Amino acid sequence: MRPETTDDLIARYGPRYRWLATMTVMMGTVSAMLTTTSVNVALPDIMGTFGIGQDRVQWLSTGALAAMTVGMLLNAWLIHSFGQRKTFVVALSVFVGALALAGLSPNDSVLIFCRVVQGAVAGMLQPFAMYTIFRVFPSERRGMAMGFFGMSVLLGPALGPTLGGVMIDHFNWRYIFYVAAPVCVAAILLGSVFMPEREESGERLRFDWTGFLLMTISLACLLTGLSNGQREGWQSGFVLTLFAIAVCGGIAFLLWELHSEHPLVNLKVFASVQFAAAAAVACIFGVGLFGSTYLVPLYVQTVQHFTPLSAGLLLMPAGILMGVAMPIAGYLSDRIAARNMIFAGLLCFGVSSFWLAHVDSNMSFWTIAWAVIISRIGLAIIKPSLNVAALRALQPELLSQGAGMINFARQLGGAFGVNLLSVTLDRRTFFHSDTLTATQTPGNSATAELLRSIQGLLAQSGVPEDMQMAGALHYLGRVIHAQAYTFGFRDSFLVVGVIFTFALIPAWIMGRTKPRHAV
Repeated sequence: MRPETTDDLIARYGPRYRWLATMTVMMGTVSAMLTTTSVNVALPDIMGTFGIGQDRVQWLSTGALAAMTVGMLLNAWLIHSFGQRKTFVVALSVFVGALALAGLSPNDSVLIFCRVVQGAVAGMLQPFAMYTIFRVFPSERRGMAMGFFGMSVLLGPALGPTLGGVMIDHFNWRYIFYVAAPVCVAAILLGSVFMPEREESGERLRFDWTGFLLMTISLACLLTGLSNGQREGWQSGFVLTLFAIAVCGGIAFLLWELHSEHPLVNLKVFASVQFAAAAAVACIFGVGLFGSTYLVPLYVQTVQHFTPLSAGLLLMPAGILMGVAMPIAGYLSDRIAARNMIFAGLLCFGVSSFWLAHVDSNMSFWTIAWAVIISRIGLAIIKPSLNVAALRALQPELLSQGAGMINFARQLGGAFGVNLLSVTLDRRTFFHSDTLTATQTPGNSATAELLRSIQGLLAQSGVPEDMQMAGALHYLGRVIHAQAYTFGFRDSFLVVGVIFTFALIPAWIMGRTKPRHAV
């Protein structure tokens, strides 16, 4: 019996098949992305449950993002070898199993393993959805279609923390994983009907296991080195060895892919200057998307002492407006030059980041919410134009590779963004803490007055005299740390703003080059 192809399904269901296929892949992608980002507001609770520190718990985010990055490279080979239907159904089945095991995790090691599996599946689903939607829509409607795809990718980071906050406040952090399972099961059932089977003729391609292992080792060592640099010391033999292995592995990966008969990554896609520039913008896009989703909930919970639900609700207005703006931006991307759309989006996110670079403990809920709203509108403007401009520059036979690489670039930016911003936050907090501590001298009248006031309050509370000074100094230390932590967040948001400003350069290059191929 001949396998069902995309053309067969279009002939059976008519024009509505485009939306049936889009709805199916969006259900799977949104579920995966919601789970990936909703964990951010649960990190303090998970630390308490398993008795682990920040250096360990951050792997729930960075491990998933790294696995997501690597998982994107599997998309092209899986589609070519097994077809869209088997790839989609099996991947979501694995994801459901990882969700169930994560909710039952007896320790942090099992939970981190489940997060890595979830990240790998989520990474594979993103270019899969992009490839599917690009195939079923005609060229003149692909901008709008990319708007709906972008909405599925961005709604996860926007609404995931809100969902996580609701689950934690009403149940506990384990329910974050359970809530996505029914939607995934529904997507599996729809995928078994509306996804085409293998359309490529001939034998399956041989998988590039060597390239896959080199890339995995390189990313794992690099992220592990960045995660442990603050604790082990940046000049320690352990961290320097990890960085050396990462660099050697990365170089070996590139050399292998250039000479491999069946490469995991077809580097020919980067022969197009427009695609290469789009990949650079996508990488910076990932830094902003995942970096801000990591920093904002962490700031409002640790500095302003928001509950997990309030921290999640902070991102809710931005998520709703982004969902509305994404299809509109997709519609406009078919009519307005991609460079203009991307410029506008980058400027919006830059303004938001520079605004958040002035946060303090007294900044109101809605002030922070508006800053996040501006950033999410900027991301909504960028996403459809960036995808369409990147893929229009490629030959048809490179579409699946291009879809995987543009998403890979964004996810790689996200993985490094969260890790580097975490390092920046720690280092700048220590820097400001040392600087502020150095000013607390006997000649500092403000400090002396504060200590006297605290001693007076402790005396009124009945604290023994010999403990009053110790209590006042302890309070001063907490004030210094809180102020240094706030300054650390300011510097981290400033770094994001500067990075987005530099993204204007590859965006400008995209506008100066014309695609050599139309698809």
